[in-house]
Amino acid sequence: MSGPRLVAFDLDDTLAPSKCPIPEPIGALLVRLAERVEVAIISGGQLEQFRTQVVEQLPPAGEEVLARFHLLPTCGTQYYRVRGTEIVTVYAHELTADERDRATQALREEAQRLGLWQTQTWGDVIEDRGSQITFSALGQRAPIEAKAAWDPDGSKKAALAEAVGARLPDLEVRSGGTTSVDITHRGIDKAYGMQRLAEATGIALDEMLFIGDRLDPGGNDRPVLELGVPCHAVDGWQDTVAYLEALVPTVG
Repeated sequence: MSGPRLVAFDLDDTLAPSKCPIPEPIGALLVRLAERVEVAIISGGQLEQFRTQVVEQLPPAGEEVLARFHLLPTCGTQYYRVRGTEIVTVYAHELTADERDRATQALREEAQRLGLWQTQTWGDVIEDRGSQITFSALGQRAPIEAKAAWDPDGSKKAALAEAVGARLPDLEVRSGGTTSVDITHRGIDKAYGMQRLAEATGIALDEMLFIGDRLDPGGNDRPVLELGVPCHAVDGWQDTVAYLEALVPTVG
């Protein structure tokens, strides 16, 4: 056996449907993988999503196995490890109060100006994640079907990101998930998170494998591919299951 020393995953639409708990087969495969190599999850979501979608859904596993999980919310501006029943902070690079206020105001005003501020929503439209401000057009808890139908070609998100970015030249504004736009410190994307992960673990980027559903040009997983990390593209969690069933026996 050989293969990568660390396998990293996107979360939504790679390990689970958007904002949903990981399905049972994914949980079982992640634990089997962590018995052999380090496992990382990197996403634009906040820590609470990682907790409820992933950590609390894993089947029983020993502390040594759980210690191999690396959690990188908000594209790696935060980094956590699993220690028994606790999730402990490695670092968290927060936006300042002024940066958060300016980002929130720009998102609201530009979404309204572009006609993208929706009247029917599910949950918060603008969310302060500490190190990231996220606009979710239909709200954080919108049904998957509604989210998929809102902006199928990504043009609405792109227009909003461009308009907000022009107002916030000191911050990074980028298209995020299906209906979202994310704002962080400049230079922050999933490539940033993977570089911090390499520094923390001592595992070289070419010894890692990244699995994601948005490796296409313009996709929010694309920076990882452009960084030079070996990548594998999937189309939904069922595709991830099929790939992991073949991969897990070959690593470690």
